[in-house]
Amino acid sequence: MYTPPYNRAEDHAEILDMMRAHNFCLLVTGAGGELHGTHLPCLVHERGDRPIIELHMAKANPQWQQFFDDDVLVVFSGPHAYVSPRWYARQPSVPTWNYAAVHAYGQVTIFDDPSTKHAAQRRLVAAHDPEWLAQFDALAQDYVGSMLHNIVVFEVAVTRIDARWKLSQNRGREEQDLVIENLERSGAAGDQALAALMRRHLV
Repeated sequence: MYTPPYNRAEDHAEILDMMRAHNFCLLVTGAGGELHGTHLPCLVHERGDRPIIELHMAKANPQWQQFFDDDVLVVFSGPHAYVSPRWYARQPSVPTWNYAAVHAYGQVTIFDDPSTKHAAQRRLVAAHDPEWLAQFDALAQDYVGSMLHNIVVFEVAVTRIDARWKLSQNRGREEQDLVIENLERSGAAGDQALAALMRRHLV
């Protein structure tokens, strides 16, 4: 990912927080020169000091058959918004788009053991629907087994992360404040989240 030095995000904890908050990711593989992409829910945690991304996909999806020795790419898209030239004090200006994005690269491990697959799905339910966790635990074993048979459960052990926070850092403080103020006036949740991220990175 093209990232000028002033846009580069390097705070490990903040990057992980962004990945966890925007955990509907895009998995990209390119073995043999043929690109494949799938949008997937995921969980992000750490094993030692290495980020681990837990995912699953339908067994009918041919992409998992591309998990060889090549790295895969997992893309996380954070808050983003159009920035109007009307918001700048300095004119003439042109429109742009501010955003936060993370590209995580790593190796895939596939899990075939039913108990490991079940535990991974239970963690996903616990994270997103804890009120339904008891019902998940009560599902009939044969039903759960058939569901697990039809998915591929895997993790990506992250070896490299590129993170870009494009937050008008190439503008002066006055211009940044104007962008933030206009984003905060918006009713859109994404605009509000981007404004909050910009405020945390004002210098």
